[in-house]
Amino acid sequence: MVKTDILVIGSGLAGVVSAITAAERGKHVTLLSKTESLLSGNTPYAQGGIIFKGINDSTEKLKRDIMEAGDGHCWEYAVNLLCDLGPRLVKDILLDKFSVDFDRNVNNELDLTSEGAHSVPRIIHSKDRTGESIHKTLIKALDNYSNIDIMTDHTVVDLLTLSHHSTNSLDIYEKPACFGALVFNNKNGNVFPVYACKTILATGGLGQIYAHTTNPPEATGDGIALAWRAGARCFNLEYIQFHPTTFYGAGDSFLISESVRGEGGVLLDKKGRRFMKRFHELAELAPRDVVSRSIHQVMLETNHPCVYLDISFKDPAWIKDRYPTIYEHCKNKGVDMTSEPIPVVPAAHYSCGGIGVSLRGRTSLRRLYAVGEVSCTGVHGANRLASTSLLEAVVWGYLAGNDAADFHEEDYYFPEIFPWKEENEVIDPALIHQDWTTIKNTMWNYVGLVRTRQRLLRARTTLRHLQSEIDQFYQKAKLTREIIELRHGVQTAIAVNAATIEARVSRGCHYIQPD
Repeated sequence: MVKTDILVIGSGLAGVVSAITAAERGKHVTLLSKTESLLSGNTPYAQGGIIFKGINDSTEKLKRDIMEAGDGHCWEYAVNLLCDLGPRLVKDILLDKFSVDFDRNVNNELDLTSEGAHSVPRIIHSKDRTGESIHKTLIKALDNYSNIDIMTDHTVVDLLTLSHHSTNSLDIYEKPACFGALVFNNKNGNVFPVYACKTILATGGLGQIYAHTTNPPEATGDGIALAWRAGARCFNLEYIQFHPTTFYGAGDSFLISESVRGEGGVLLDKKGRRFMKRFHELAELAPRDVVSRSIHQVMLETNHPCVYLDISFKDPAWIKDRYPTIYEHCKNKGVDMTSEPIPVVPAAHYSCGGIGVSLRGRTSLRRLYAVGEVSCTGVHGANRLASTSLLEAVVWGYLAGNDAADFHEEDYYFPEIFPWKEENEVIDPALIHQDWTTIKNTMWNYVGLVRTRQRLLRARTTLRHLQSEIDQFYQKAKLTREIIELRHGVQTAIAVNAATIEARVSRGCHYIQPD
């Protein structure tokens, strides 16, 4: 058993910012990651940059860009908060406090770039590995906080709630609340409770429920499943953003940054013809859902498995300096982006929905917060504007960490829980692999970039049957991280599909093909 003031589940940017913020308020924080390294999740894969403020920029301009990209479905209060507070926190936390190494021009001014659907250049970056640069800097800073305990290689099985885990039957009448989590030690197989006055979910994305994704292997939708089973409200799950440009190759889903198009890169079909102008007036800089569906349409029209992104007309030295990571990846795959176009396809990238939260990061479940991609602040609406994700992580990481540090009498209640019952049946790894294949292919083909009513209903039947099978062997299984993730993954897939069935109107990155 472990007891802590605040449990942060997930070590991406939002989780680390919330942990540091709460620790600076004097609280004891336990930061948990299911991977061996804290450098995990989607944050290190964020290439393009983070919103700051451009020349002749304003909060009104940024707000308009976010709202337009969100297709009229953004929560205005949250957008206002992001626009007002975001740039200040980037300065206070990332620039002044932790001195993140952002690129600068010859005058030592922050180098500002543009990305799709931004009206002015306002993105600051660190080459093409901005997320990694920010993440490494803040992880290193954790060493300065003696009141932050770090637990790596631990996977959360379930959230502890009064409704589900208290041995006191009368707790069912109390307001629903979370008081920590059941945690699995990946190395020794032990399951134990971590009691926490407050719990912050920062588990990141759900891309691995799709066959093609830019997300890392650990992005299995754990947080959505944990919250869903605990009874926290989730919404906007139908809005899965597909990144228009990932490297096309066998077993590859490497992200080719939005900023390549922001710096002038153009999309070409298999005959070398530029095509985006016929789909949107902003051409390559149109919102991501428009670009993704346009690419999908061109692939169907040309009967070709990909399209091509060309920036080879730029100076080769500039390309190598601006995009060293992308250049090396492409080069290793046999493509020289300084002299030829890059083959690209869309892939599941970012979940615009998630666990519903307030302007302070609170969920509908008392004592439970959610930050980062696993949450739904309402900022992204039906489609995320490029480079808002890191900014949202900083803003709500700070807000949730600060709010969670305010304790009330009821936050100290920890009921007795039922003991964990161990099972010993070893599950065939082939079953886990096949079940994941079913989830991924079902979601990709039926709940993917283009959806139909018939496909969604077919997915519901398939996923419900699969969940029944998974639950049966989960109940008897000798627990492993892989089994826990599979249980989370199928629950998250069902939640996404259910939301998609209910959302009958095409909007943003949720597109229903007309009958």
